[in-house]
Amino acid sequence: MRILWLCNICPPAVAAALGQSYSVREGWLTGALNRFWAEDGDSMQLAVCFPAEGELAGLQKKIPLKEFKTDHTGGPYREKEVSVYGFREDLKRPEVYDCGMEERFQEILEDFRPDLVHIFGTEFPHALAMVKSFGRPERILVGIQGLVGECAKSYMADLPAQVQGKATFRDILRKDSLRQQQEKFRIRGERERQVLQGCGHVTGRTEFDRAGSLACNPKLHYHKMNETMRSCFYEGGWNREGCRPFEIFASQGDYPLKGFHYLLQAMPEILEQFPDAHVSVAGNSITACGSLKEKLKISGYGKYLRDLIYKNGLEDKVTVLGSLSDVQMKEAYLKSHVFACPSALENSPNSLGEAMLLGLPCVAARTGGIPDMAEDGTSALFFEKGDVHGLAGCIIRIFRNEELARELSEGARDRALRNHDGNENYRRMMEIYHEILGTV
Repeated sequence: MRILWLCNICPPAVAAALGQSYSVREGWLTGALNRFWAEDGDSMQLAVCFPAEGELAGLQKKIPLKEFKTDHTGGPYREKEVSVYGFREDLKRPEVYDCGMEERFQEILEDFRPDLVHIFGTEFPHALAMVKSFGRPERILVGIQGLVGECAKSYMADLPAQVQGKATFRDILRKDSLRQQQEKFRIRGERERQVLQGCGHVTGRTEFDRAGSLACNPKLHYHKMNETMRSCFYEGGWNREGCRPFEIFASQGDYPLKGFHYLLQAMPEILEQFPDAHVSVAGNSITACGSLKEKLKISGYGKYLRDLIYKNGLEDKVTVLGSLSDVQMKEAYLKSHVFACPSALENSPNSLGEAMLLGLPCVAARTGGIPDMAEDGTSALFFEKGDVHGLAGCIIRIFRNEELARELSEGARDRALRNHDGNENYRRMMEIYHEILGTV
C-alpha cells in the first residue's frame, strides 16, 4: 500500500528529523507513526504532506525517521524511510482558497503515486485542493474533526444582538468583527461540503458527524474510528487531594462558539455557595485591556467577556493561562476540581477526551457529538447548551459531593480509555485502508 497523509501541521517526528521547531497540538500523529514502524513498516509505504514556509514549502524527499519519543504503548521502534512533502498555505486565513496548491499537489501526487490519500480534517483549503488534484473519490478518505458548516450556524452562541453587531478598532482594522468571523466559518463550511461531495470515504466518531457528513453526500462510505489523544494524557490521574479546591478549568475561550461567556454568567450562582471558586482558561488573553496597545487590540468578543467579568465582580476570579503545551495542559487539568465544556456546539472535543483520560470530573453541554463521548451521571454531568443555571448546577453538585466527584472520575477514565485506545484506533485505521483498497 502507498498511503499519502495530508496533515494540518508538520508531525513532530518529521520536524525533529528536519531540525525544525514543532507543535505537539496533534501529537497523536506521533503515536500513529510509532505504530507504523512497529507493525506495518514493511507492508506500507507512507508519505506525509504538510503546510510549510520558506524552503520547506518545496520540500520533496525521503528521510529516515525513528521513534520521536516513547509512546504510552512502549516497545522498541525501528528506523524507517518516509517521503515528506511541503506546500505553501496561509493557515491564518483559512477562508481564502489558493488555487496554487492544486499545482503543487499535482507535483506531489506524480512523485509519490499514492494508492490512497488520507486527509486529516476539512477545515483548511488544502483539503479541497487535494480532492480536486487527486480526482479519485473512491480512493480518498477524509477524517472529520468538526462540522464547520454546523459550527457557523451556532457561532454566535446566544450573544446579545447588540454585541453581535458591534466592532472594535481591532475588528475594523482586521476586517474581523463577530459577523465577519461567522461569515468566514460559513465560507469554510461551504468548502467542507465540497470536500465531502468530492470524496468517497469519511471517518467519524459520533452520530452527529455521521448525520452531517451523509447530509452533504449520501453516497459517502462512513467508517467509525475514534481518535487517539496526545500520549502524556494516558499517564497519571486526577485525585481530589491533589487539586485546588473549587478550581474550574476551561480549555478555550477565544471565540463565542466555545461558550466561555456562559461560564462567566454561571459564576455568580456558583460563588453564592462556594465563594472560593475560581476559573482558569487556556488560550490567548483576549480580555486584556490595561495598556493602550491592549485596548487597541481587544476584539468585540474580548470586550464582551471583559464587561461580563466586571459586571459580575469576577476580576479576581478569572485567570487566563495563555497558550499551553501538552504537558502544561495536563498540569492545568490535574490542578482543577472540575473541567467545564460549555460550547454551543462540538463534535468530539479533544479537551473533553483529555480531561476524561486523566479522570478529572467533567461537566459538558449536551450538544453535537458530546453525548457519544460520555454517559450523563456516570462519566460526566450534562446540561442543555446555553443553560447557564444548568451549568452552574452541575459544577455545584460536584463541589458539594466528593463521592460523586470520585465516581465521575472513575467513570470518565474508564470510558475514555475505551474511546481513545491508541492500539485499537490504529488497527481500525489500517482495517479501513484495506477495506478501501480491497486487500482484506
